[in-house]
Amino acid sequence: MNHYAVQKSLSAAVDGGGLLVVAQWEAKPGEADKVAGILDRFLPEAQREDGVKLFLISRAKDNPAQFLFYELFRDEAAFKAHQDSTHFKTYIAGEALPLLAKRERAQYGLL
Repeated sequence: MNHYAVQKSLSAAVDGGGLLVVAQWEAKPGEADKVAGILDRFLPEAQREDGVKLFLISRAKDNPAQFLFYELFRDEAAFKAHQDSTHFKTYIAGEALPLLAKRERAQYGLL
């Protein structure tokens, strides 16, 4: 996953607040590389969404089956649009989720 080019500064991304979603995934045994490949295709699509201010996915160095998502959306409507997008339904719901042993998500408001 090498799609970390940021189109704007971090201060511009967080300006005006937004909805922060942090997710942690753990792939089932033997499925981590497959999950990484799916995320590699998904990430550029997610980063291009109108309501996405920042979207990063990382993979744990000490346990490559673990993935961390850091997603900043303009608002709740942008998050809903993200989940309703074709690329989310195809890559995440359709391909990645069945390969996971664990999925946790939390939502935060920026201070």
